Amino acid sequence: MPVGIVIMRWDERIGTEILAKFPPEISVNDKTLMQIYSTHEYGGESGMISLMIGSLNIASYYTGPNTGYYLILLLNIDEDPDAYEGGLTDVARTVLLNIDEDVYLNMVPTLFRRLSVYPTYREEQKLAITYGEEIKRMIIKRLREEGVISKSELSIWLKDQYKHGFVDLEGIVIELIKQEIIKEASVKGMPSELIFLTNDIFMMRIPPEELINNPTEKGLPAQLSEDFIVECRKFFQNYRPSEEDNLSIINILSDPEVYETIRLLRTAVVTRSELEKLKKKGVENVSDVLKKLWNNQMIQVFQDKDNNEYYALLSDFYVNKLFPKYILNIIKREYVQKSKADKVLSEYLTVLENTFLEQKKASKVKN
Repeated sequence: MPVGIVIMRWDERIGTEILAKFPPEISVNDKTLMQIYSTHEYGGESGMISLMIGSLNIASYYTGPNTGYYLILLLNIDEDPDAYEGGLTDVARTVLLNIDEDVYLNMVPTLFRRLSVYPTYREEQKLAITYGEEIKRMIIKRLREEGVISKSELSIWLKDQYKHGFVDLEGIVIELIKQEIIKEASVKGMPSELIFLTNDIFMMRIPPEELINNPTEKGLPAQLSEDFIVECRKFFQNYRPSEEDNLSIINILSDPEVYETIRLLRTAVVTRSELEKLKKKGVENVSDVLKKLWNNQMIQVFQDKDNNEYYALLSDFYVNKLFPKYILNIIKREYVQKSKADKVLSEYLTVLENTFLEQKKASKVKN
């Protein structure tokens, strides 16, 4: 687990200036801060560096010369700084979006806790967080329409569309490549590298099938089982997937406490006392978590004749990568309309074929 986080900026008059830190008792001396600043300054661009200074293991993210903030994560000596790169990028973006009137200052403890567990996030959490970020969602939506776009054109388009925040395109591209959502490649004769969509993100609510099959076995009293099934059926009869609903659920899934609670509710119908046991797994505010789940129509509460309450998952949420077969129609259209060079489309078909074969091979290994 990380030791702490420091948010710093460079002031031409006084040098390095610590704006916030958590926990409050951590200490980083001026010499170390100056060394971090100098290392970033050598590259001059936004992005993450990792370095060992004495006994300190550090992952530091610089938001770039236009904004000038440094997020410094202090790690235990045996931790891998690279495991936190995606989390640092996300936190940096959150800080900059809340920089006005120092709104971010009250968020630092929460952001640190979220960052601390980032390497342990499951695939569905990372995909949810990815789609929940406006800038990444914009890129994915653009690629859904075109399939492939030059990196230079994407950079210009993002700066024009995303005027209220900073854009670290390199960092974003690296993260999307790691998640196998895009691939970056060069094509001879093209002035800029190309970004190809290789996997889309699919999401929607789904019934809690494991619970519905046998509510009693999962902890719900027999006299309440039919009520549970009726409520689930009623919800999904009226459910219509939508972007707004998906983003609402993604927003709470990015909260580690909410996600840990959902993991439990996927396997059992539980009482409040059983939910309180989640404090051992970092769920400090059960009431707040239940409120979020209730407001998003993800749970239902049932009461037996003795006024005992049982908390059941009303709707689960599915998010996963999806191979974009629909892109073949877009490639065909672009070929007919000559809106993309033939060599670009040819390269894209090769990229898609390789992606498909790799996924098929990986699927066989799993089975």
